[in-house]
Amino acid sequence: MEICIIIQKQNVMIQKITVTIAFLTGLGMIFIGARFLLAPETATAGYGIHFNANGDYSFDYIKGIRDLFSGLLICILALSKQTKALGTTLTLGTMIPVVDMLIVLSKPYNSIAQAIPHISAIIVCAVAGTILLTHKTPSKAL
Repeated sequence: MEICIIIQKQNVMIQKITVTIAFLTGLGMIFIGARFLLAPETATAGYGIHFNANGDYSFDYIKGIRDLFSGLLICILALSKQTKALGTTLTLGTMIPVVDMLIVLSKPYNSIAQAIPHISAIIVCAVAGTILLTHKTPSKAL
């Protein structure tokens, strides 16, 4: 019986840590999205591609609003403790940093160094999403 309680407490801790990591990831995405909307040249360079010197920031605004929305969604799901929805969002959302990484690596002026932030996002989304989808929601008895 005591082993079950210990395992339940560990599951609760793992889930809380994972939700916290997801929430912090959401905050990071809000920052990235806002940066694309407010400082597109800086954001584009940080993303790993060269900015458009012609003053057309359409890409930046598209990416900015996408990241802002995604970050807000992740934060709201984390704060409202919608762990299955959060896990689904993170797991399916893994496709975004995968494609971003492929875009960055398709540029001849980039190396793996510019892909590291995208690879990190892939790992965080895939691992956190999987944990949230596979861990049982703890019972209210604790």
